[in-house]
Amino acid sequence: MARYSKSAGKDVEGAMKKRNKGTLKSGKGGKGGTVKSRKQAIAIGLSEARAKGKKVPKKAATRKTAKSKTATRKTATRKAAPRKTAKRKVAKRKAKK
Repeated sequence: MARYSKSAGKDVEGAMKKRNKGTLKSGKGGKGGTVKSRKQAIAIGLSEARAKGKKVPKKAATRKTAKSKTATRKTATRKAAPRKTAKRKVAKRKAKK
């Protein structure tokens, strides 16, 4: 079974034609800049097809970045350095004299 309907493909095709002409705009209501990226043009075409109710898979859910996961892991596994007590400091001062 097809993931995308033929009419959804036509919408993407139309977006690509607009991009090649230089008339495809990004942003809400086409108020953004002109689209230069091929991937962005495809995404715009798919979102337009989705808005019209055509058969297009749902948007992929956003995931947490790997960077944030490793940062939390490092802090959890790192042990605090042992602190020097006041007694040791006093002992060092006496040893120096």
